[in-house]
Amino acid sequence: MMFDQKTIIIIKDVLDQARENGLMIATAESCTGGLIAAALTSVAGSSDVVERGFVTYSNEAKTEMLGIDENLIVLHGAVSEQVARAMCEGALKNSNANLTVSVTGIAGPGGGSKEKPVGTVHLAVASENSPTSHYHLQFGDIGRDEIRHKTMLAAFSMLKEQMSGQVSTA
Repeated sequence: MMFDQKTIIIIKDVLDQARENGLMIATAESCTGGLIAAALTSVAGSSDVVERGFVTYSNEAKTEMLGIDENLIVLHGAVSEQVARAMCEGALKNSNANLTVSVTGIAGPGGGSKEKPVGTVHLAVASENSPTSHYHLQFGDIGRDEIRHKTMLAAFSMLKEQMSGQVSTA
């Protein structure tokens, strides 16, 4: 098993809540490299609520797959609130999902700067009938695996929070 039992319970809760709300989920991931989508699809039967995952590790992938204006990346940097928001909104536009989560960050061990140190993560959640939500997290340099794991858990919390305000679209 890739994920511990506590994480599986959280994943199942996200999937059940999406199912109850008639929602399809898509992910747009950079620093997690598909970990969120892998976690969601690790549960049998998830195909009725997981629509697709975009792994957009490079800036080119963000522009080509999600339609992000490259000037936005140049202006704010790939690890920014603006790009996180654009990623999940791009996933919404370029999929059949009606709920998306995105993540961009610096998992390390290198790549950080004074302005954006290792452990800086931006997440966003978008849905058809709600404003896009954003979280900026600073985990610190706690190790690549731990940053990615905590980011995944934060994404699940954001999805659940977004769905708690959703009405059924089924």
